[in-house]
Amino acid sequence: MHVIPLRDDTTDTGYDLALVTTDLAGSAADLITRYAMRWSIEVTFAEARGLLGAGQAHNRTRAAVERTVPFGLYCYTITVAWYALHGHQPSDVAEHRERAPWYTTKSDPSLSDMVAKLRRVIIAARLMPTRPGQPTEQEIRTVQQAWAAASTNAAA
Repeated sequence: MHVIPLRDDTTDTGYDLALVTTDLAGSAADLITRYAMRWSIEVTFAEARGLLGAGQAHNRTRAAVERTVPFGLYCYTITVAWYALHGHQPSDVAEHRERAPWYTTKSDPSLSDMVAKLRRVIIAARLMPTRPGQPTEQEIRTVQQAWAAASTNAAA
């Protein structure tokens, strides 16, 4: 086993990260490259657990366990796809900076921003007085009367 300690030269706090590998043939540069390439995947897993609850269910059967994490990752994918297709507004990052002015480095929406916006859209849709695609009471009565007339005619 190899341990490669990494240090940020701009601080005097000691080593910032230790990478451990069982690959005895690989070089330190190879390990660091693999770690860097995998970082976005690890962030995705952490966000899926923390924000969407992927892997947090208390399942007992093998099939349920095998479905839970993929389902959480599907939810992650659907959220990002929804945001990219329907939720993104150029002003989203600026609005976030207004709510958190100390966060000056933010340049792109995070998954947390996407989930929050999706929740706001879902809540707003539930509270709308009339929803597009929902029939009015008169339309419902007309259909019910047509069904009743059709069943009466079929019985006769």
